[in-house]
Amino acid sequence: MASRTVAKDIITLRGSAAIVSEFFGYAANSILYNRGVYPEESFSKVKKYGLPMLLTQDEGVKSFMANLTAQLSEWLEAGQLQRVVLVIMSKSTSEVLERWNFSIETDKEVVEKGVSREKSDKEIMREIQAIMRQIASSITYLPCLDEPCVFDVLAYTDKEVAVPFTWIESDPKLIANPQMVKLHSFDTKIHKVDTLVSYKNDELDD
Repeated sequence: MASRTVAKDIITLRGSAAIVSEFFGYAANSILYNRGVYPEESFSKVKKYGLPMLLTQDEGVKSFMANLTAQLSEWLEAGQLQRVVLVIMSKSTSEVLERWNFSIETDKEVVEKGVSREKSDKEIMREIQAIMRQIASSITYLPCLDEPCVFDVLAYTDKEVAVPFTWIESDPKLIANPQMVKLHSFDTKIHKVDTLVSYKNDELDD
């Protein structure tokens, strides 16, 4: 009698942390490119998630992103990361113009008991694709950033987490009376990531 082997898509805590931290690295690069924070020519094209993606070639930003994703992965694996926010600010005034908010829900049973979950890689990739497409089309729903900008990243962790020496305590860099656009979410069955971008509403200033 013929037999067949059926493979299950098992997601572990470490695997989920790697997926989410890698996602944030690519998402941050895409935001910096699509919002014009760095010049177009400083990015190179790669294929990821079945899509053409852009990665910075600026050595300082590359180093920052590598250190950032490594730290996020560590916090995710410990179940200590609640939110990551990429903030875009005016270079001249430091006024906050956009906040890209990635909220993270963690399955505490996985962290506490070491159990795994099941979800196909293809399904997770499809969910991430939808978010990446929304970031790539952000020029259609966000106001033009017509001044030089800089960015920063905020991490919201559990209160008992020791802050690494490369991080500093920060104010939340909020926007007064912002406009908001909710983007798609994705879920590894261990970490659920909800995405929301808020931005300065210039119409209220007139």
